[in-house]
Amino acid sequence: MKILVTGGRGFIGHALVRRLRENGHDAWSLDLLSHADPRHLRADTRSFRSMEHVLETGKFAVVFHLAAETGRWNGEEHYEALWSTNVIGTKHLVRLQERLGFRLIFVSSSEIYGDYQGTMGEDVPEQVPIHLLNDYAMTKWVAEMQLRNSRQMFGTESVVVRLFNVYGPGEYFAPNRGVIARFIWCAIHDQPYTVFLDHSRSFTYIDDVTRTLAHIPERFRPGSVYNVGGASQQDIKTLSDRILEKLGKSDRLVVYEAGEPFTTQHKRVDLTRAIEELDHAPRVTIDEGLDRTIAWALEAYAGTR
Repeated sequence: MKILVTGGRGFIGHALVRRLRENGHDAWSLDLLSHADPRHLRADTRSFRSMEHVLETGKFAVVFHLAAETGRWNGEEHYEALWSTNVIGTKHLVRLQERLGFRLIFVSSSEIYGDYQGTMGEDVPEQVPIHLLNDYAMTKWVAEMQLRNSRQMFGTESVVVRLFNVYGPGEYFAPNRGVIARFIWCAIHDQPYTVFLDHSRSFTYIDDVTRTLAHIPERFRPGSVYNVGGASQQDIKTLSDRILEKLGKSDRLVVYEAGEPFTTQHKRVDLTRAIEELDHAPRVTIDEGLDRTIAWALEAYAGTR
């Protein structure tokens, strides 16, 4: 298939493009960044005319929509970019899908489960009231509703994937990145960082994520929603301890706080649907994943210490 990946030069998008090509697809990337790859397109999803040109001329069968501003605190500090990219940019794609008929796979976030304390199954937001805890979560939920409304009104075909804490080689540190990227960067560079106690997550290694995502074009079920996460819960303090131990560092620069506001305390994920319909199979253990990620980071950050 001819497939477009928006956000295709990002951490997950770049790995997904590579995986789709390995699987034999004609995969193209789209991003704000330029790149020498002849199958890369530079465009901004916030610009309707730019996306109209790309999608009318490209004639893509499937679009993976990953382009987004991420991070709950990033969403507070840069809320205009967050809302214009995550909501208006998605609406542009939906409007063009209604005209052109391509299939759309939207990459959402586990943050849409908000303050829910139980096991997070895909149908939970439809069954119980959810308090969304930050603007990032709100934008992802709004985008999901845009896709659902378009399916009902115009018969468009879309799938939603809610990712849970993806990590691995290729995730360079930035203030809005996940805790694994942050902890590794800080530990390597002897920088302080904060660990919030009594928090846990379902961490998902990048290869396990892209393998599952790449199954969707051939197993496309319009209207489906999938959780894609790791096989086990990881306590954040234990995770920090493991990273420090693997790097031969102490926790002298770690600040411990009771809890982090405006985020879910524990993310317990039900993966049944992705396992049954997409052959989702988290193969990389957290220890193996950390070893690979640390080895990559030591090489990637060589000369920055």
